[in-house]
Amino acid sequence: MNNDEKTEKIKSWLGTGSINIFGIQFSGKDTVGKRLADVLDAEFISSGDVVRANAEQLNNAEAQDRGLLSPTTKYSELIREFLLSKKQTKKPLVLCSFGRWVGEEASVIEATNQSGHPIKAVIVLKISEQEVFSRWRKSFEIGDRPGRVDESEDGLRTRLAEFYAKTIPVIEAYRDMGLLVEINGEQSRDAVFVEVIDKLFKFIG
Repeated sequence: MNNDEKTEKIKSWLGTGSINIFGIQFSGKDTVGKRLADVLDAEFISSGDVVRANAEQLNNAEAQDRGLLSPTTKYSELIREFLLSKKQTKKPLVLCSFGRWVGEEASVIEATNQSGHPIKAVIVLKISEQEVFSRWRKSFEIGDRPGRVDESEDGLRTRLAEFYAKTIPVIEAYRDMGLLVEINGEQSRDAVFVEVIDKLFKFIG
């Protein structure tokens, strides 16, 4: 079966559901998410974009400057409200890092269920810390992430510490639910995407 046929099977299985994508910094979440949304005729939504658009409501500018994730209670309220606003959306959703702190996955699952976009799979893009810093150096040299906290090495290290402490438990919670699809993110972009389609196809059985 070719990729187009696999994609059509995945689209049929997904319906109006959601796929949530996680990964350490520079793992390529947005790149994969946007491409996946395109082939699945889905709406791509980045948690980071939602947070930045509502920074005043969260009142967490200082935390964002220090590279920390949003306070979990305010974040959960914001994300819940945002997801419920998608109730009339008929397309599936490809979500990027929705619910990055341990415990937040419950509110994300509840909100996606209530909005008619239940989480059907969770993709995690796996790359080593060595690869993170290699990609960061290249990004820093060309300046393609202006104004982002992880533009600095200290900011990036803070992000990594938060990922290990807060996000890894979320990923493991999804593993326990049988929703996790793990991808080798250290390949070329095309190879990563081929693996995403192949593993999603296998995941749906």
